[in-house]
Amino acid sequence: MTTSSLNRRHWLLASLAGLAALAACKDGPEVALAPAELVPGQSCDLDGMLLSDFAGPKAQIFFAGDAKPHWYCDTVEMFNTLLRPEQARTVRAVFVQDMAQADWEHPQGHWFDARAGFYVVGSRRHGSMGPTLASFRLEAQARQFAATHGGRAWSFAEISPAMVDLCGGAQQDGRM
Repeated sequence: MTTSSLNRRHWLLASLAGLAALAACKDGPEVALAPAELVPGQSCDLDGMLLSDFAGPKAQIFFAGDAKPHWYCDTVEMFNTLLRPEQARTVRAVFVQDMAQADWEHPQGHWFDARAGFYVVGSRRHGSMGPTLASFRLEAQARQFAATHGGRAWSFAEISPAMVDLCGGAQQDGRM
């Protein structure tokens, strides 16, 4: 083999190795996402409402292909989005606020992986669109909230579409 043949062969092998490394990175494990923090003026991606104007737990979903989260002013909106049969976007991460730690009237911070949480359905506490699902990192705290404010604690996997129906939510918001 000539020197130029060897150089081309090395270049080809190096190029193929580089492409293989890039492909491995693309198919490799995804980097864990961290929740974003609310900023003043942040609006809900679903209805445009300002998140800071409403009480109750907020949510954020990171979809594949989007670097920034999609914000929800209510956990009912988040679940409704995730549980719709036409929802085909790949979900990379979902975060909600731990209402055992956050102030109900002005929740800030205290984000955790929504899929690991517990939710109180049917409480007397309201969120942006009326009745909401209070979110908790720990089941015991969800049960304690339900004992105080009514409702029942459920795990993320137990929430059904019927529990998060958006019909009539705006009718319960006197500020709209």
